[in-house]
Amino acid sequence: MNEKKNNHFMPLLMAVSVVVGILIGTFYANHFSGNRLSIINSGSNKLNNLLRLVDDQYVDTVDVNDLVEKAMPQILSELDPHSVYISAKDMQIANDDLKGSFSGVGIEFTIRQDTLHVQNVIKNGPAERAGLIAGDKIVMVDDKPFTGKTLTNEEAMHRLKGPKDTKVKLGVMRNKEKTIRNFVVTRGDIPTKSVTATYMLDDKTGYIRLKNFGENTYPELLIALAKLSQEGFENLTIDLRGNTGGYLESAVQIANEFLPKGQLIVYTQGRRSPRQEFRSDGRGSYQQIPLVVLIDEGSASASEILAGAIQDNDRGTIIGRRSFGKGLVQKPMAFNDGSMIRLTIARYYSPSGRCIQKPYVSGDNKDYEEDLLTRYEHGEFFSQDSIKHTGPAYKTRIGREVFGGGGITPDIFVAEDTTDVTSYYKQASLSGLILQFAFDYTDNNRQKLSEYKTVKDLEKYLSKLNTVEKFATYAEKNGLKRRNLMIQRSHKLLERYINSRIVYNMMSEEAWVQYVNEDDPAIQETLKLFRENKAFPAVPQKQETKKVA
Repeated sequence: MNEKKNNHFMPLLMAVSVVVGILIGTFYANHFSGNRLSIINSGSNKLNNLLRLVDDQYVDTVDVNDLVEKAMPQILSELDPHSVYISAKDMQIANDDLKGSFSGVGIEFTIRQDTLHVQNVIKNGPAERAGLIAGDKIVMVDDKPFTGKTLTNEEAMHRLKGPKDTKVKLGVMRNKEKTIRNFVVTRGDIPTKSVTATYMLDDKTGYIRLKNFGENTYPELLIALAKLSQEGFENLTIDLRGNTGGYLESAVQIANEFLPKGQLIVYTQGRRSPRQEFRSDGRGSYQQIPLVVLIDEGSASASEILAGAIQDNDRGTIIGRRSFGKGLVQKPMAFNDGSMIRLTIARYYSPSGRCIQKPYVSGDNKDYEEDLLTRYEHGEFFSQDSIKHTGPAYKTRIGREVFGGGGITPDIFVAEDTTDVTSYYKQASLSGLILQFAFDYTDNNRQKLSEYKTVKDLEKYLSKLNTVEKFATYAEKNGLKRRNLMIQRSHKLLERYINSRIVYNMMSEEAWVQYVNEDDPAIQETLKLFRENKAFPAVPQKQETKKVA
């Protein structure tokens, strides 16, 4: 029976194999002739004949286009973990975060109990101008129901985004009103910010948090630096924790702002990609300021380029935990139908010559995908001695030893604090109950919470409410058994998590960052370093003026 079944699908498997082979050949044939690719090479009569045979004579009807769509991700997954195929329908979502803006209504939302809840309204955006407020529930879109099990984040974005200046009618339930309010929103450009927080940690230390490296990241950074300059900052902290990367060019532009002329920032090289170097031009305005860069296991790609450039040139101090370890360069290549591939064409190397790409086995991504879990179980998040370097040692400009082959290892290690983590805290976090409670509490108390205009004032108010007890009661009603001893042990962690989400819901992401940074160990280590004047300063002027051969 199995043999007959295998024979039945053999022509289909042959078709997939041939189509995939032609796709690879077509890519290399077009590699240096632009970024537009054709799914079927019109010059290949053999392929055309095969597809015609399958289409005309195969025992069952075969959708050849669907065959290609299914084959593309599979073949790319055989190459490396970061070569990917993106279908035409997923292209907009894939590009929005890095493009700097998209066209939509301008809300942040969450879907709860099959209903879209407006979490925040973008200031001066289309939704705010139309009259929507945080806490509204969108239940109708263009007079059609917008609730139920089929409502997903993808469906919501598909319905709410759209071409600029187009209109969408939203039916909204507000507070405890029983009638639907209707709003007509004219879609407009919605900025997607890379810089999510800019403020002073103390009277001398500026702080900038980067979410990713997009098209507008560098100008956003310059604006943030100008703001900090007005506040008189003398030291700078750039937070790249959780930053999964983006455009290499943005990382190079930012590194250039802090490095003296002629310093190597990064270079790329591949089988068909000759070595390309990126060096600083000496025009950066902040070459002398003491600098700290924060990283963790979520910092990847362009984040590692920036951290590696600062570390290898001894320009700043890297604090945190070992970064993700993505050292592969992808080139976007578009197809005529609007889909695209991001194909790995080179590796990038930090100034010392190290590639920080962690090991992987072609065609088997399981160990690669579970690497962070393996690090956690091995104890790397808690002890610097547990870090396993898979690459050789390299030297920075002044001879310090650094390692490649698996991310950027920080100069100062900061362990993840799990002292007060209990199984109750883990369940509360992983179940999503804390997020649900914080949203419900915010929604039910917006009028009172809105009286507090600063993070400090709102924090002070929340600290008096015993939100942990309120959460424990809520969680028990929603299936999480109360564990009083564990709650007591994890009380501080629970309070910080709960209150931080309420701050986020009522204010902004920057307010949330300020709140969680208050007792953050990496921030405390940073401030200690600056106080003791131990952060790497800029390279001495005499070295800066040396010519690079």
